[in-house]
Amino acid sequence: MTEPQIEDSFYTAPAITGHRKGALLKTRKIPLPQLDSAQAWQILYVASDSFGEKLPASGTVIVPDSNAVAGSGPLVAYVPSFHGLGGRCAPSQLLQDGTEREIDYIAMALDRGWTVAIPDGRGLGVTGRGPHTFLAGPSGGAAVLDILRAAQRIPDLDCSNPAVGVWGYADGGRYAVWAAEMAPLYASELDLRGVAAGAVIADPGALAERYELGPYPGLGWAAMLGLARANPHMPMLHMLNSVGHTVMSFLQTATAAQVLARFRRPVGQYCDQPDPWNNPLWRHVLACERSGQQIPRCPIHLYHGADDVFVPIEGAEQLRDTYREAGVEVSWRDYPHGHYETAEQGANEAVTRLAAYLQHRPERAADSQPTPSETTP
Repeated sequence: MTEPQIEDSFYTAPAITGHRKGALLKTRKIPLPQLDSAQAWQILYVASDSFGEKLPASGTVIVPDSNAVAGSGPLVAYVPSFHGLGGRCAPSQLLQDGTEREIDYIAMALDRGWTVAIPDGRGLGVTGRGPHTFLAGPSGGAAVLDILRAAQRIPDLDCSNPAVGVWGYADGGRYAVWAAEMAPLYASELDLRGVAAGAVIADPGALAERYELGPYPGLGWAAMLGLARANPHMPMLHMLNSVGHTVMSFLQTATAAQVLARFRRPVGQYCDQPDPWNNPLWRHVLACERSGQQIPRCPIHLYHGADDVFVPIEGAEQLRDTYREAGVEVSWRDYPHGHYETAEQGANEAVTRLAAYLQHRPERAADSQPTPSETTP
């Protein structure tokens, strides 16, 4: 499905025994063909899977040349949307190649003077760790929080205990809110001051069923493979027939464009049961993957397109209401656009909101959370 790639030894991870989560394993400075006025490092670092077990992860850390001291100022994780399940489609590889499609958003963050950390996500980049665990919230959130830890350990940067923010869209927005929910227990030392998240996939179960019936069944296949990979101790693919398993083997190295274009039939057509997403094992896993089960302790800006056919707005509206009822400071913006148009239209406000959050330290104690009446409409 993809042409063979020359193996890059940088992505071969050393042993992680004895290293803490967020430890820096490897770094190398790289040029960025799409960004002249920036310095960048590819890194390997220690993150964790959906069950807290340590594993190697990869990503990129970029600093603007406009800063007098490299790494000074706030540190922001930019979490890209779905790039694919395998092959050379990790954001760190595309940035090195000069083909990263979300470069304009990364540049917007750099223009603010922020150091920007871009995680590849579990299963992309690091040799032998694929396929990507698409939609797996815990491992996605951990990859975000741990790259923020690792960035502060790059020797060339003066990046000690900075104000921290997170920004993402679609599944990147999903991992951004998971990072916010996980941070109080997983990475309480981070000074996380706010999150901006667009087109958040709050309930993968509802979305997977929609993909089964809608015009993008390839995303249902990607969800099944990604979540099965995130739960390797469970027989998640036991419902597939022999043809379904063959399709899955091809899918493991598919880019996002290939997932949308080449996988045109629903998963259910290749299963021994007609409604795979309602299998009891899958219902359990999908219930654990719902956002909103933990409460963030920082303000959050959510935005969504009313006409989004990839990620329907109803799930994000429910997440907004859940957060507000729990006392989280939530700002909300909906746009009269589809998925891609909203990503563009909402970016300026997302960055502006995030900049405001970074200026103020939120209260950390649970009993000091804002009441729903204090949240931003």
